[in-house]
Amino acid sequence: MGGFFGVASKEDCMFDLFFGTDYHSHLGTRRAGMAVYDDEKGFDRAIHNIENSPFRTKFDKDVSSMRGKAGIGCISDYEPQPLIVRSHHGTYAIVTVGKINNTDDIVKGLFDSGYSHFLEMSGGEVNATELVAALINRRDNLIEGIQYAQETIDGSMTMLLLTPQGIYAARDKFGRTPVVVGKKDNARCVSFESFAYLNLGYTEEKILGPGEIAVVTPEGVTSLVQPGEKMKICTFLWVYYGYPSSSYEGVSVEQMRYQCGAMLAKRDNVQPDIVAGVPDSGTAHAVGYANESGIPFSRPLIKYTPTWPRSFMPTMQSSRNLIAKMKLIPVHDLIRNRSLLLIDDSIVRGTQLRETTDFLYQHGAKEIHVRPACPPLLFGCKYLNFSRSTSLIELATRRVIQELEGTAEPDDLEKYMDPETQEYQHMVDLIGKKRNFTSLRYHRLDDLMDSVGIDKCKLCTYCWNGKE
Repeated sequence: MGGFFGVASKEDCMFDLFFGTDYHSHLGTRRAGMAVYDDEKGFDRAIHNIENSPFRTKFDKDVSSMRGKAGIGCISDYEPQPLIVRSHHGTYAIVTVGKINNTDDIVKGLFDSGYSHFLEMSGGEVNATELVAALINRRDNLIEGIQYAQETIDGSMTMLLLTPQGIYAARDKFGRTPVVVGKKDNARCVSFESFAYLNLGYTEEKILGPGEIAVVTPEGVTSLVQPGEKMKICTFLWVYYGYPSSSYEGVSVEQMRYQCGAMLAKRDNVQPDIVAGVPDSGTAHAVGYANESGIPFSRPLIKYTPTWPRSFMPTMQSSRNLIAKMKLIPVHDLIRNRSLLLIDDSIVRGTQLRETTDFLYQHGAKEIHVRPACPPLLFGCKYLNFSRSTSLIELATRRVIQELEGTAEPDDLEKYMDPETQEYQHMVDLIGKKRNFTSLRYHRLDDLMDSVGIDKCKLCTYCWNGKE
């Protein structure tokens, strides 16, 4: 995924920028960076690898050496950023959050029109943020350039541009990711997560709408391009990505997860001894389930965080599974001879959840009923790098569909989306059987959307039903 934070202040912004960016560490695991602008020193930048060390540790020295009254920072899963770009627009720094599906076509078009080269290569591929900057620089001014980039990109793209005049904030044209502006005396901030500025003394001033472009200065925020009417914000922000204390479109992440768990409970008929969540993302869903059902909530698995931060996650799947298992410490008295109902945010491949289930059985669990907090994932995300490296056949659903149909892409895929069909139930039963679950029941899509509580047409549900 990725997240960003920006500050425009009448005083040095480094303290706010450092901690505001750090508050986005749950959204990315590989790269982080900050860029600042000072009237005397100009632009300065620092980028570090955060795979094996948290943001604060890597950037502690940079906070002491960098200074400026305006700055932007980011946490990223892939591209090193921010980038500092010199163009006919002047010099600016840029960070992006999104996904570009037509990179090859854009690169070819740029080369065909005389563009010479790209410098920032990420794992042998063109850095997506540099590609966005190249598109912006094709137009006569920044606003037209940002709009041109967003129209050209197949996928989604939200961005911040740091200039000597202020921070330009541009939300994706369909609002798939959030942008919120906070205010306090003599400063403004712009943030992905709404909670990131609260302890820094800011209060909410404005939520940018889909496709809206605004310039943020210490004095305020000014809209330069008005928001569009169509929104498709990612529903998974509430289910998994968002930090519990955040909110999107006025809907609390924590409260939504309680409602999500409650709706799961209303449709369920099992009577386990306890309800538990897979730490951390399943916990609030489990609280909601327990509150609605009256079945006690317990924590039979405790996540050990002091030396196993989320950012330490090897890229090899075998190592990922081992690390995921090592993070969870069992509480034997809450597991032995108990029937457990276990809630996780989702099932993607299903490998880690199978490991967790086996782990619980090894420690004496009698039954394990699994309840994912979202419907079966049938498509890889086209917009926000969720399951970016996952081909369709890696999805647990598609592997089972291939086993049932002889192909992972049957003509009538909709029958596997409808919880009332036999095909859907066969798919779910087989997924549960292969992972040794006592029972498996997914959240329904209609219930999930009701759990969010905003107009359903404003929610992106592509990964569940393939609808854009």
